[in-house]
Amino acid sequence: MALRRIFVANRGEIALRIGRAARELGIETVQAVSAADREMLPARLADAVVEVGPAHAGKSYLNKEAMLRAAVESGCDAVHPGYGFLAENADFAAMVEAAGLTFIGPAPETIRQMGDKATARAVAAGAGVPTVPGSEGRVEGLDAARAAAEAIGFPVMIKAAAGGGGRGIRVAQGPDDLDVLIPQAAAEAKAAFGDGGLYLERFVARARHVEVQVLGDGREAIHLYERECSLQRRRQKVWEEAPAACLPADAREALCTSAVWLARAVGYRGAGTLEYLYDSESGEFFFIEMNTRIQVEHPVTEMITGIDLVREMIRIAGGEPLRLGQADIRPRGHAIEVRINAEDPADGFRPAPGTIKALSLPGGPGVRVDTMLYPGYAVPPFYDSLLAKLVVHDETREAALARLGRALGECAVEGLPTTLALHRALLADPAVRAGDTHTRWLEAWLDAHPLDT
Repeated sequence: MALRRIFVANRGEIALRIGRAARELGIETVQAVSAADREMLPARLADAVVEVGPAHAGKSYLNKEAMLRAAVESGCDAVHPGYGFLAENADFAAMVEAAGLTFIGPAPETIRQMGDKATARAVAAGAGVPTVPGSEGRVEGLDAARAAAEAIGFPVMIKAAAGGGGRGIRVAQGPDDLDVLIPQAAAEAKAAFGDGGLYLERFVARARHVEVQVLGDGREAIHLYERECSLQRRRQKVWEEAPAACLPADAREALCTSAVWLARAVGYRGAGTLEYLYDSESGEFFFIEMNTRIQVEHPVTEMITGIDLVREMIRIAGGEPLRLGQADIRPRGHAIEVRINAEDPADGFRPAPGTIKALSLPGGPGVRVDTMLYPGYAVPPFYDSLLAKLVVHDETREAALARLGRALGECAVEGLPTTLALHRALLADPAVRAGDTHTRWLEAWLDAHPLDT
């Protein structure tokens, strides 16, 4: 069943990325836009544009009924949700399929199963994948949380069962913290995901964040190796690399193999990512969650493998089996991605929308920029602050760092503050250059290194 017209149910750089992959396959695209996004680049390049609602995301990009109605009325036979918004909404995926359209991603039941983090942990354990010691499913109320925390041992991490992206997470150092942090985390999770359910897991103090890219067709699955995403601010990734330089060969093999086990166990379809904590001191790794969608940081995997993940997602959704076996995946070199956000590092990373007055993007061998920016574009204040992803690739990590330095030197975005200054400062830091970081490192570094815009 070859797809002929895809409804792009997202915005920004990922919408542009989907549109480009579709066009290379000879597939038309219809771009969803809010009232604030009519002039964004994905809309300018799509075959057709449909306004789905006002600027507020809850009334446009998160409006399931409006999105589906637009997809059906515009004659599309498939929907690509990108990342964020409705990408991991099982109800939306089910609505798309019930309307006779193809959802470019996993089956709704897979999204539902792996979208509840507590359930996903149980599924992973059943597939033989190591998980962080934690509660048996959700904790219902303070008494249950106290009992689970005592069994796990403090400190414990309180996490939202129904979401990710750092929302609804707190660290309790002792029993007294639970009285304050459990209601806080539940309220934040409820606001972010419409579900205030929580679970607990052991807190790993110097954890590395390592994730494995998988690709499946609902029957077979393969991995495309791993990425490290340990440089995070408020649990939001800012810098990603592939492969993970912190992993010895035996740990890499075990980690990637376990990811394939889990993908096969749930009959995974499309591109997905399994996230792990890696304790470099003990050599242990633990599954923490699965993202049932394309990831923001997927370009680093594409750079080291030469495989277009978005294009493969579309092919699989159209009914093609996996075109690649595990032996076909041969990673080469090292890739680094830095996220350029419309935020002011000199003012606590305050979001800073505005108009792009001038734009200079780097190029040359091994340099890729995924962005929807153009001179004169007005960055709206209503959505995520991501402006661009600067990605470099070279034969070694040291060479990739040098290439990143050259590319950052060529990059200029005028008209609003960005996080370019952060990445230039990180690149000069000895710990970053040595790869000696962990998930809590960046916040401590920022406390000691005030940045100018």
